[in-house]
This record gives sequence, structure tokens and C-alpha cells, in this order.
Amino acid sequence: MAEELRKSFHEELDQMRAKVVRMSAFVSEAIPRVTDAFLLNDFDATQAIIDGDDELDAWSIDLDNHCSLLLALQQPMAGDLRAILAVLTINSELERTGDLVCNIARTSQRIYGTSFEPELRGFVAKMSDEARLLIRLATDSFVEQDGSLALSLHDIDDRLDDLNREFFRSILETHQQGNLDFEVAINLALTARHYERIGDHAVNIGERVRYMLDGWTKEQIGSYRATEQEESPEPPAGEAK
Repeated sequence: MAEELRKSFHEELDQMRAKVVRMSAFVSEAIPRVTDAFLLNDFDATQAIIDGDDELDAWSIDLDNHCSLLLALQQPMAGDLRAILAVLTINSELERTGDLVCNIARTSQRIYGTSFEPELRGFVAKMSDEARLLIRLATDSFVEQDGSLALSLHDIDDRLDDLNREFFRSILETHQQGNLDFEVAINLALTARHYERIGDHAVNIGERVRYMLDGWTKEQIGSYRATEQEESPEPPAGEAK
């Protein structure tokens, strides 16, 4: 009986992981779709992306309920417990990524019918590629339980951060030259921010993978420093700290 219950529990964990992969694939495919719609001024395509987010929300709620039931009924320990807690957070990161994709679609609708220079269009395409890559790598680190890949996401995300800064400078320069309407400039800057935030969510997923594998969290570093500071004796009066 115990073995059967254990087998059933691990089947539930596999289903939980499969749901994460399904959500990740959904948002990973949505990123280039929204970018194409943005660059092609395709209003109908952007609206379809916004409407399609309801499905991701439904999956997110289902996964959250699944994890809650596993915690309540199975009372997992050690690595299994960390896996479920990690998935709860990863679920939230993916759902929020879907919201950011919708934000890009809505931004496209706000500037529908306008055009902007090839250099700016190029930045949108590059940021989209980097954002999608980060989500895919974060998912790979989860599926393959690869802590090294999860850790590397911080460095890979630097490329997207650099593109965000370069894009903003290009937007500002183009506007100052009189070649870009102020409202369009603001919405392009918001679009860049949405792509950049997708990268941040991918990095957060990587951090949850690290936690799932070895219990590591970045907050532990700050906690350790704070503990060390509290335990360090105060220097005698009159001596420099």
C-alpha cells in the first residue's frame, strides 16, 4: 500500500511538472506572436493574444490548486516539498509573463496605424528574441534540473538589460530629432520595459529551480550578512568601527 501511494504521489508530481512545461510553452510561443503583430500593425492578432490569456489564467489556477492539494494531502518532505513550493512560484512567474505579453499587445493597439524607423523596429525584434530565449532556457533548467543553467540566467539577462538601455536612448534621440511622436515614444519605451521584465521573470524561475535542487535562495546571502553583522562584537569605545 505504501509503495502504491508513493507511486501515485510521484505521478502527481510528474503531472505538476508537465503543467509547468505547458504554461511555459504557451508564453514562449506568445512572445514572437505578439512581436510580429506589433511590428505588422495587426490589430486583430493583438486582440487574439489578449483574449487567449484567459486560457493561461485557467491553467495557472488549476496548477495552483494542484500544488495546494499535494501539500495538504501528501505532506511531502525535503526535495518533494521544495519542488512543490518552487512550482507555486514558477506558476506565478509564468502567469505574470503572460500578462506582460498582453501589455505589449495593448501597447500596440494604443499606437495602431503608426510607423517608426527601422532601427527602432530592430530593437523590438532583438528584445523579443532575447526574452523568448530566457524563458526557454529557464524552462530547460527546470525540466533538466540543471542548476548551472539556472544560475547562468542572471548573466544572459544582462544582454536584454543592455538592449533595453540602448533602445531607450534610440527612442529619445529619434524623438529629439523630430522623427517620433511623443506618445509613440512613450509607448515604445513601455514596450521595451515589458520585454525586459519578461527576462526578469525568467531569472526568477531560475532562482526557484536552484531552490528546488538545493534549497538555495538569493535572500539567504543577505540574511547571512545580516546575521554576521549582528554577531560581530561592537568595537571598544573610542575605537573606529
